[in-house]
Amino acid sequence: MEILKKIALILVIIGAINWLLVGAFELDLVATIFGSTTSMIAKIVYIIIGICGLVSIAYLIDDKHHD
Repeated sequence: MEILKKIALILVIIGAINWLLVGAFELDLVATIFGSTTSMIAKIVYIIIGICGLVSIAYLIDDKHHD
């Protein structure tokens, strides 16, 4: 389960960096790499990062119960 947590965290960080680039430079790195925001691959990447964000919320709540 620790591996899943680390993968989810890495993808959430990638998503956060992408949003930093969008906000600071109007550069969507995912869209730049995969063609556009409407390409199927970019949509899949956005969905995977979003799911990892939701998974990370569950880990945050779970960690609070262990304290």
